[in-house]
Amino acid sequence: MNVDQLLSRFYWLGHDSFRLEGPPVIYWDPRNLKGEPPRADLVLVSHEHFDHCSPNDVARISGPETIVLAGGTAADQIPGARRIRPGDRLTLDEVEVEAVPAYNLTKFRSPGVPFHPRESEHVGFIVTIDGVRVYFAGDTDAIPEMADIDCDVALLPISGTYVMTVEEAMEAAQTLQPQVVVPMHYGDIVGTVDDCRRFIELYPGRTALLETA
Repeated sequence: MNVDQLLSRFYWLGHDSFRLEGPPVIYWDPRNLKGEPPRADLVLVSHEHFDHCSPNDVARISGPETIVLAGGTAADQIPGARRIRPGDRLTLDEVEVEAVPAYNLTKFRSPGVPFHPRESEHVGFIVTIDGVRVYFAGDTDAIPEMADIDCDVALLPISGTYVMTVEEAMEAAQTLQPQVVVPMHYGDIVGTVDDCRRFIELYPGRTALLETA
């Protein structure tokens, strides 16, 4: 599989939520799902904040064989979920999953208290599917660990406030050097379509906007 073939199977579900059509069917931070979404083979939840961790939505797409991996304390909220920490690696059938750090350096809820502390062990995910490596950054700033991430597709937050700004996401993309960047974390709660447009206009590399579902 090449990058374009994989992107043709990817759907944006709003904010930081995505689905990969199967097989296997994979969800990232499923939330506010509409209609009758397909059952998941694998669900990845980056952390426990309400706009990323929705136990009801996870339950809607879960069956007896569904595997749910959750960072931070999200596993405590989702029945049957397995906690995953930065540095953990798993192979599930033919899909490889690696959890990587996601945290703030410059975004604070009060002086010295970041919205996403490193010690909370929130995660991003690198998922390898048929040789294509997809990096879902989660709620994060442009952190030093990105220099060690090898990916073909990077899903990067751009809204600022709780995550990277457009300019910081461009810095992260320049570090990561993926084939394609998909902007995320806008259009709901914080961040606007204009932020997305600005990233696409300013970033010199290839970007993609996914179909919505």
